Amino acid sequence: MSTEIKVPVLPESVSDATIATWHKKVGDAVKRDENLVDLETDKVVLEVPSPVDGVLKEIKFEEGATVTSSQLLAIVEAGAAASAPAAEAAPAAAKVDATPAAGAQPITPKANAAEAPKAAAPTSNDQLPPGARFTANKEGIDASQVEGTGRKGAVTKEDILNYAKNGGVGNAAGARPEERVPMTRMRARIAERLMQSKNSIAMLTSFNEVNLGKVMAMRKELGESFEKANGVKLGFMSFFAKAAANALQRHPVVNASVDGNDVVYHGYADISIAVSTEKGLVTPVLRNVERMGFADVEKAIGDYAKKARDGKLALEDLQGGTFTITNGGTFGSLMSTPIVNPPQSAILGMHAIKERAIVENGAVVAAPMMYIALSYDHRIIDGKDAVLFLVDIKNQLENPHRMLLGM
Repeated sequence: MSTEIKVPVLPESVSDATIATWHKKVGDAVKRDENLVDLETDKVVLEVPSPVDGVLKEIKFEEGATVTSSQLLAIVEAGAAASAPAAEAAPAAAKVDATPAAGAQPITPKANAAEAPKAAAPTSNDQLPPGARFTANKEGIDASQVEGTGRKGAVTKEDILNYAKNGGVGNAAGARPEERVPMTRMRARIAERLMQSKNSIAMLTSFNEVNLGKVMAMRKELGESFEKANGVKLGFMSFFAKAAANALQRHPVVNASVDGNDVVYHGYADISIAVSTEKGLVTPVLRNVERMGFADVEKAIGDYAKKARDGKLALEDLQGGTFTITNGGTFGSLMSTPIVNPPQSAILGMHAIKERAIVENGAVVAAPMMYIALSYDHRIIDGKDAVLFLVDIKNQLENPHRMLLGM
């Protein structure tokens, strides 16, 4: 019995999808719930599993084609078995005797001039011509690692110089490789939204710095007990997410969005957490963070990170969001100006924690400091609101007991 494989019903915000990868070809055996094809949308990659055991009988669209909701993708013949592969070798009786007859001379094909072997690469710099030897010794290059482009593969002075310019990586040969690769649907959508943000928002960024000494002390003191009690580690992101949720309640304009000539104020903190994946940056949403505990935040972030790595994020995970937090510090960023994710009006940027000298109670001490940045839509958020929001974040993180008391 034939079973039709169709495109899943796509949400209203996604009009179509692109066939990214077929994991099976016609004639292959498939198992129930085995992924047949990946469909790439603007936001996530959807897997389309087989509903039955059988054989993939027909593929309607090749990779790169655009498809829409409920469109027929393929046909699986339920219960069928894949045909056995053809024998690789012919029967012995059909083989041609390749042994030359008695007295016959074996035919030796003439070597093609284009296939003539190149000269062996020099095993030491002493075997190089004078100019190349001088350059190799000057640049500290081992000639045996360089592929020559001279006559019969000889290493020339130019080969040595090109190898030095390339930092000693790869062959010399003066090669300047290029590769043109089309953007994925997700990367194209990211580019579109970033340009939309830059072109439609009056964006401004304010900075502050935070002493994370008390947060680090709390993690050191209570981290092990927290993990035993909740089954998840106590990270930095839960502190920032809770601090942001509290501050958004006190500074609602930072949590608002522009809709035409209206300003929409959100009475909840749905915080998008930027997660880097191989396919690009995604921002799954933690909903109602103002009601969540630290363990709830850490578990949700861990689940999203795993889903993102495995390509299992659903469209629902990425929709909505009233505010975004991004952490460039995981990659070593000391300071940056993050770009607002419309229709949101603000984004908080975390950065690397560095020991720096600060003055505390009249004495110079070393403290774990982090620069934080708030990029915001200046059309509705004034500089005063942005600065007060950042100061609120700073005060909570430098006095983490405030978060426990809702202060």
